[in-house]
Amino acid sequence: MRFLNEPCRARAVQTVVGVVAVVLVCGVVLPTAQAQTGLLNDTGQTSCYNASHTAVACNEATTGNAGTRPHQDGRYGRDAAQAANVLSTKTGAGAAGFDFTKIANNGTALAAGAALGTNPTDWACTRDNVTGLVWEVKTTSGLRSNAHTYTWYATTNNGGDAGHVGSNTCGGTLSAAPYNNQCNTANYVAAVNAAGLCGATDWRLPTRREVLGIVHNGLSTGPMVDATYLPNTHGGGYWASDTYEPNPAFAWLIHFGNGSTYAFLKTYDLFVRLVRSGQ
Repeated sequence: MRFLNEPCRARAVQTVVGVVAVVLVCGVVLPTAQAQTGLLNDTGQTSCYNASHTAVACNEATTGNAGTRPHQDGRYGRDAAQAANVLSTKTGAGAAGFDFTKIANNGTALAAGAALGTNPTDWACTRDNVTGLVWEVKTTSGLRSNAHTYTWYATTNNGGDAGHVGSNTCGGTLSAAPYNNQCNTANYVAAVNAAGLCGATDWRLPTRREVLGIVHNGLSTGPMVDATYLPNTHGGGYWASDTYEPNPAFAWLIHFGNGSTYAFLKTYDLFVRLVRSGQ
């Protein structure tokens, strides 16, 4: 896990759409108002590897202080405790060390078997019991459809570049005034807050650090997320609220296809999953 005060190192790469993006190799400074609300999640990684890059048990001989490949992630934290059946009882449930609870449209906690729906007591959001954050659950139709994409746009906290207002890339769900078919992150946040999703009106675009907290690095293929509690996730890029400081025409995204994070032009249409502090 990387810390926020680590020095930055940037590297440009060519993406699948032919655009140069800036790959993550650095931390960021979070605005106070968007700081992490609770503890940090573990990574979901429970595998360890020997000097031949073969998966092995996360034992002292391989990953201990004097091991051939010391201090591997899979040996420590909530994920390792869960694998060893010594993790404290979870508030809810989830893969590896993750601990999630389903939340209804009316804001009440639900049983693990609750189904997605539009009724007041149907599942619509997921609370992360480790961080305290509450996440929007994507649907397959309507305002929160997982097929919709948005440009990055913000009139404040934008590093000097507000981004792009966008066009109708969200199925006409933002056609009415004041949105006027401008599918961007700011309009989507406003629309979800106007709808009062899960009884709340303080939804926002998550920081990069917050999104990385739900990446499940223990999976071998994407989307790299606990699909039981965060279903309908695409294996593509999701916007974070952080502008890329060296070039404010870019903002950070997290790619759930492989769990990576890099900066991308704000003019591009990407997926969005909103969050609220939940406390």
